Amino acid sequence: MSEHRVLLKWQRTSPDFGYETYNRDHTWAFDGGVSVHASASPAYRGNPECVDPEEALVAALSSCHMLTFLAIASRKKLVVESYEDDAVGYMEKNVEGKLAITRCVLRPQIRFGGPTAPAADEITKMHEHAHHECFIANSVRTEITVEPR
Repeated sequence: MSEHRVLLKWQRTSPDFGYETYNRDHTWAFDGGVSVHASASPAYRGNPECVDPEEALVAALSSCHMLTFLAIASRKKLVVESYEDDAVGYMEKNVEGKLAITRCVLRPQIRFGGPTAPAADEITKMHEHAHHECFIANSVRTEITVEPR
């Protein structure tokens, strides 16, 4: 079907390689030439100025849901003017007792334009359809909740 590649690069910058001292900063290089500075979460000695993997997972879930929703809306001939999502992922112990992003709450707020805006129940159905079709949501065990604002 398709492949999606990321080149991850890390280089030790500390004089030693102790847990307390090794650097967590690294880069993600994507096929379009975009590089993202990444690190561990600050809770795990990461750089707060970088994106951490947990944030990236939440962003990927939110982005995939939005892109799927926009495709659904366009096929329905609806006009979406803006889409904003204040998404939150929750790191907790899963059923195996391992730390994981066990839940992700998406809270999209959408502004429609054009001659007609869909009713609230139709928007809910569109979100359900988008969630069902989202590639990333279909790829993870994380419970994902969509709460439109």
